[in-house]
Parts: sequence; structure tokens; C-alpha cells
Amino acid sequence: MWIHGRQHPDAIDFYDGNWLRVTVHCGASGASVWAQGAILMTTDIERFAGQCKELLRGTTMGAALDPLEPELRVTITAVDRLGHLRARVEITPDHLSQSHTVEFEIDQSYLPDLIDQCSLILRDHPIRGRGDDGGSDESPPAPPRSG
Repeated sequence: MWIHGRQHPDAIDFYDGNWLRVTVHCGASGASVWAQGAILMTTDIERFAGQCKELLRGTTMGAALDPLEPELRVTITAVDRLGHLRARVEITPDHLSQSHTVEFEIDQSYLPDLIDQCSLILRDHPIRGRGDDGGSDESPPAPPRSG
């Protein structure tokens, strides 16, 4: 995943201020799928990082990057109590005409780097609109899912 910046760099409110412009890629044997656009929010990254931390601690059996936009979904599920995990990536450049799903067997040793990468994204693009950045103290409810 490459973060290109905010969709609305001057917006400080919770909703408009947290959309990120990204390019995402998933490749596996014989497949290479790319998607791009304002398809993730900083809050999606924060939520995913928190769930990955819980997964690493063993207090949950899964984590999901589940943004409002349909171009990308990532779920990580514990396969057993030995630290084996399954990562499922659903990615599409055009959700109206295509879908692509790739599964990877990974283990818990991938989680610390994943959590660190999420932290770096949030350091460079902090969540706006929570009261500590000039935005509203209240986070509005998420809008309905598209697609």
C-alpha cells in the first residue's frame, strides 16, 4: 500500500478530513491486482492496527481492514493457537464488474511490522475531528456503505 496524501488536505472535520488517497496492490501466483483512489480512512487504519494488536496478544481470533469503499478488504484470522494465521485479501479496481480474492498463510511474526506500518501512517496522517486537532469533539456515525 502506498499513501499519497489526504483526499481533502484542508478539511479538518472527522469525515472529509480522514480520507486517504492510496494505491494498493496484491499479487500471488499468476495474479497482480491494483486499486487506487480515496478508498481508505485513517480511522480504518487505526481500527485495523488495534485489532492486530489484540490478535497478537491472543485476545481475539481475527482482525479486519474493512473500509466503507469496496475496493479493498483484508481479514486476518487465527487458524490455531500456535500462531498460524490466514490473511484474505479482497481487492478490485472496479467493484461493479470484478472481484479478486487471494489467501495467504502467515504467522503471528508478521503482526508487529504490520502494526508498526499502521502507526507510521497514523503518525504522518493523524485522525482529524476528535477535538485535539481543531475539529469537532464528536465523531459522526459512519455513512452508509457504498456498492
